[in-house]
Amino acid sequence: MAHKVKITTLVEDTAQGSGLLAEHGISFWLEYENNKLLFDTGQTGIIVKNAQILGIDLAQADAIAISHGHYDHTGGLEPVLNIAKKAKIYLHPNATDKKYSYHGGSSRFVGIAGGVKKIIESHADTNKVIWTKEPTEIFSGLSVTGQIPRTNDFEIDEEEFFLDEQAKQSDSLPDDQALFFNTENGLVVVFGCAHAGVINTLDYITKITGVKNVHTIMGGFHLVGSGKVKMSKVIDNLERFSVQRIGPGHCTGMEASLEFRIAYPRRCFMCSVGSVYELEAL
Repeated sequence: MAHKVKITTLVEDTAQGSGLLAEHGISFWLEYENNKLLFDTGQTGIIVKNAQILGIDLAQADAIAISHGHYDHTGGLEPVLNIAKKAKIYLHPNATDKKYSYHGGSSRFVGIAGGVKKIIESHADTNKVIWTKEPTEIFSGLSVTGQIPRTNDFEIDEEEFFLDEQAKQSDSLPDDQALFFNTENGLVVVFGCAHAGVINTLDYITKITGVKNVHTIMGGFHLVGSGKVKMSKVIDNLERFSVQRIGPGHCTGMEASLEFRIAYPRRCFMCSVGSVYELEAL
């Protein structure tokens, strides 16, 4: 029997609504049947303020799923866990690796902050933390992908992330994962940053589920600075999945978001803080 799903954006690079705050990061609140799930937590504690303004009680969270171990997706985890005490945390083992970005001859730390990392590590051997290297069901019908195979060549980016400050050991971000569930009209896939690639992710989810159609994709698509060739291939490949609704946000970037709107003018929607997306899951 189908049941309603409500997805509210708590953190994103843009905001709509009085008093709501934006920041570079993303977080979604999912109300899935009788369950509550937080997907990512943004980079600071503004998630708590936004939740209060939107009338969302973070203490009701049954689960917190982390898309990958970057600061703009995990920085709000510490203040959230002070409230969401019953929530289990779902993340890939490599999410806690030291992570750096390298640009213009200098590097900076972009991984999970020390305080948050200590919280995760303190629960590492308990049932509070669920390691998700493989596809993992969180609630009945709702899962995270675990590690996503990189099977195409056009979504492979130049090295920009590393496991060391000297930028000698590349970080392929094996911890990148997406959230998904099925509907009568196809799959819904929620992305944090899509470091594995949007199309790679959809190829993997349709393979493991046997469901060929994807109704909705939403979240960060990691397409900032992508050239015309890559964007064209991503847009062309979306047709294989009959995608009906596209909600670009966060690291998708303005140019890529515009390309989606040009290609699919009636299919796109906003993922700004305060936006709500509702549909029915199987």
